Amino acid sequence: MKFISKIVIGATIFGGSFLVNAQVKPLRIGYTNVDYLISLHPDSKKIDTDLRAYRSQLDKEAESLGKEFREKYEGYEKGKSMMSEPTRASKEKDLMQLQERIQEFQRNAESDLQKKQLELLQPVLDKIQKAIDAVANENGFTYVLNSDAGMGTTPILLHGPENDNISDLVLKKLGITAPPKGTVPNKTQGTPRKK
Repeated sequence: MKFISKIVIGATIFGGSFLVNAQVKPLRIGYTNVDYLISLHPDSKKIDTDLRAYRSQLDKEAESLGKEFREKYEGYEKGKSMMSEPTRASKEKDLMQLQERIQEFQRNAESDLQKKQLELLQPVLDKIQKAIDAVANENGFTYVLNSDAGMGTTPILLHGPENDNISDLVLKKLGITAPPKGTVPNKTQGTPRKK
């Protein structure tokens, strides 16, 4: 019996010292604004330029399709009284198909523009994520929230102490000089800047 009580006491002491020695990492939550980081990244101007060029290309294609439709429609209107029924039906079918192509192009253009934006932004987002991870690890942050990542106009982070804002640390990790406090960078990629 003494032997069992010695084992229980020994286990209790060992377990207790193990728990005392175990380090409990405190929960620390930081935040940043990814849109803000993107707007200050040197590649953002090139991304914006490339995105505008791509949008311009899509606009020219849409304009070309619109012009083709107008020309064919005007030709149809001028000559429809002299067309045979089968010719008129064929021209109308061609106009309807062209109109459907234009509508499909318009639907796809917005999606293509969003895909192009993500394609252009992805390398910058990867660099930012790597810098956020490094800053979080170096400064003991358990979690880092994006302060402007809410649906619509409401950000996910509604309040937080300024000393948990890691944006300037992330910029420094990226080799970017943060603007003076109180200034807000210009908007980029159509995203309004919030502070």
